[in-house]
Amino acid sequence: MKITFRIEYRTNWGEDVRLTGDAPQLGRWEADKALPLHTTDGTMWQATIDLAQPADGRLHYTYCIYRDGKPVRREWDMFARTLAVDEEHSYAVSDAWKNVPEQQHLYTSAFSRCLLPHSGETLPTLRPQRSLVIKASCPRLTADYALAICGSASVLGGWNTERAVVMTDAIWPEWQAELDADRLEFPFEYKFVLYNRRTRRVEAWEQNPNRRVLAPDWNEADTHVVADRQASFDLPLWRGAGVAIPVFSLRSEGSFGIGDFGDLRQMVDWAATTHQKVVQILPINDTTMTHTWMDSYPYNGISIYALHPMYADLRQLPPLKDKAARKAMAERQRALNALPALNYEEVDKAKWEYLRLSFEQDGTRTMVSDDYRRFFEQGREWLVPYAAYCYLREQHRTSDFREWGEYAVFDRNRVEELCMPGQPHHAEVAFHYYVQYILHRQLADTSAHARKLGVVLKGDIPIGISRCSVEAWTEPHYFHMDGQAGAPPDAFSTNGQNWGFPTYDWDTMAADGYRWWMKRFQHMATYFDAYRIDHILGFFRIWEIPAHAVHGLLGRFEPALPMTTQEVESYGMTWDDERCLEPWIDDLLLEQLFGPHAARVRETYLEPLNGSEGRYAMRPAYATQRQVEQAFYGKTDTDSLWIRDGLYRLISNVLFVRDEKQVGNVHPRICAQTDATYLRLPEAERQAFDRLYEHYFYHRHNDFWYEQAMRKLPVLTRATRMLVCGEDLGMIPACVGRVMDKLQILSLEIQRMPKEAFQEFARLDRNPYLSVSTFSTHDMSTLRGWWKEDATHTQHFYNHVLGYYGQAPAEADAQLCETVVKQHLRGNSMLCILSWQDWLSMDEQWRNPDIEGERINIPANPRHYWRYRMHLTLEQLMKADSLNDKIRTLIDQNGRNLSC
Repeated sequence: MKITFRIEYRTNWGEDVRLTGDAPQLGRWEADKALPLHTTDGTMWQATIDLAQPADGRLHYTYCIYRDGKPVRREWDMFARTLAVDEEHSYAVSDAWKNVPEQQHLYTSAFSRCLLPHSGETLPTLRPQRSLVIKASCPRLTADYALAICGSASVLGGWNTERAVVMTDAIWPEWQAELDADRLEFPFEYKFVLYNRRTRRVEAWEQNPNRRVLAPDWNEADTHVVADRQASFDLPLWRGAGVAIPVFSLRSEGSFGIGDFGDLRQMVDWAATTHQKVVQILPINDTTMTHTWMDSYPYNGISIYALHPMYADLRQLPPLKDKAARKAMAERQRALNALPALNYEEVDKAKWEYLRLSFEQDGTRTMVSDDYRRFFEQGREWLVPYAAYCYLREQHRTSDFREWGEYAVFDRNRVEELCMPGQPHHAEVAFHYYVQYILHRQLADTSAHARKLGVVLKGDIPIGISRCSVEAWTEPHYFHMDGQAGAPPDAFSTNGQNWGFPTYDWDTMAADGYRWWMKRFQHMATYFDAYRIDHILGFFRIWEIPAHAVHGLLGRFEPALPMTTQEVESYGMTWDDERCLEPWIDDLLLEQLFGPHAARVRETYLEPLNGSEGRYAMRPAYATQRQVEQAFYGKTDTDSLWIRDGLYRLISNVLFVRDEKQVGNVHPRICAQTDATYLRLPEAERQAFDRLYEHYFYHRHNDFWYEQAMRKLPVLTRATRMLVCGEDLGMIPACVGRVMDKLQILSLEIQRMPKEAFQEFARLDRNPYLSVSTFSTHDMSTLRGWWKEDATHTQHFYNHVLGYYGQAPAEADAQLCETVVKQHLRGNSMLCILSWQDWLSMDEQWRNPDIEGERINIPANPRHYWRYRMHLTLEQLMKADSLNDKIRTLIDQNGRNLSC
């Protein structure tokens, strides 16, 4: 069949327009084989191809701009263009360049597959000899509504809406109508109208002026396609509510002491029952390094692909045939599931034992199935190294691959040989394939169930990877192993956070088009339709801490623009290496930090500073925080910890930190104004430091970091159709909002952590629409916990935000919590996702009596044990009628369950 493509695009000098798609003539999406279009005026471009009938009757394509034979720009292609064709017709397609739509979120899989899905009707099989196809976009409609055409032509109803032509959603998210050209009177005018499928009536006309169609050239083609129309109606913005809870925190009658993917399915059921649209979880990647509670930290995964074996729902596996083993496991399940909190080590041990028994019993049969073979071949690139890693970890009793002898440096050929069938240890390797297949199957089934119920599963992508992970072993060239990623001081941690992750080598990642990240996002899209980018600020700049530091205070942003010493002096400071780069330690400070231990500290860890009476320097053996950490290793008594933490503070008591890559350049030390080194400065020098500090941290890097983010995030957010949400908390550069607005990434808005300067609490009615609002996250105390933390803060909130008079109560009762929830549901954010604990706080009967026991994480404690579990079972939750009725009612009353 012959197809002519035509598009209007005004190119710059040296540019041309090309077409790429899934047909051989369009290069099968290969950039160097795209079809060049031709122009006579530099504005209207076209090309004609002869095409064989596609197998499914659909051609997919998109337009790109090339300069010097290389692609430099492409149109928005979250959905590739789709043209339904058959070999009995010829086609002329009039397209318009697609820019990013204003409501891009409506095209994400969160909406198109879950929240606003359409069945995708079949196209008519009987077609007119000559036809006009009109295509339009209007993704905001629910399945109860359709787009229709009403116009001046009699076949379009003659402006009578009762005879409007209903369009088909067969090529969703586009609407299409194929009109018999012989029944049309050209030229004609028309409008799109909103059609209610249930009442079979038109409810609204589009807001645009009448559209006009002139007579096509039937000698060119017998089917003319008018594409890229946008229909707009005065519809309310879509708003929804959801719940956030880690998978490990779920509890059902049949779970094994920890939540699993079967429990996640039940949580989806509860969300659907209460009219919630999103279930948000924490990372679910395998974190197994030591088989101890230290592995409970969900952001320290050993693989960006592998799922955590502890989330396997054992109920979905065939029952164990060994009666004694089955009975013993049932007893362990009951005991572990009755515990108020997660016993990570016992659950880990029991589940691994059960999975090994299951593998011995059913592994061979499972692994010869066609479904398993497809899973293995599709995931082979990551599955084989992951299984080898797990096998070697157990053999060497360490996850530090640097201690694996001949396997310390990854060699794919050697690893493939290690994992080959026929090796005496092959069963140990294959066991990990089996477990990952079980997990994949269960999570995929839960995802499909959520989509069927109209609930979005929202995952979480950690910003970092473990330095002992599979990826650090197999792809070390992507990382700076000598760096430590973390976060500067914030409300969560006054010393900053040191996550210990290696930092990324973004230049290497950019060289292959961010392939590492693209694969990661695409794998995640198998299970999720929305995701949270943990610490999205890391894509602008990361807080990099030198290897010799323990706390985050001695870090600096990377990349950053360091200062020369001459530049420092230009602000009015006198540069002196000893004064600016070395800790200021004097007797007054020692008395303040160490009290009764001051003399001991002076004698043991310090030495007099040459030429400076009353000042001291660290002894060489204790010059860095890592050296101090090693000296105090294993000591847990109060005095030792007091001295150790005081020594950490001494070492970080500096004005500037050195730039280790550009020798001689420096960076102001974050929060230096709170330490003695700053307080001992003369007033004029303190003012000078304040000026350079303000410029450095809040103005100097805005354009620079904007460029850094715009190199990465546009590519990564286009890698899938998942809805993108960013965790933009902490020390937020001004450029972050610009980037997130431009890319339509949902921000995170927390009422008690306002982003506006000089505000104590955020105004929920001022939240950007493209945002997620909440009162607490997994890194924070719950609503009820926060209420008890600071009486002054709480009193202000009680009077000025909630609008109550008088003294605030000591604890937040159910009615008060309900008022807070109502405010969030009324807020302007597209999504209001509350923690499960905060939802339950509204009901005295069902809330947890133990307020402190509801805390999930304490970021200031790097050794925190992640073990929070629901105090109810999911079965009880489904029967909590008073709570569920209240949630449903509040969601409906506040417009977060719209029918159109």
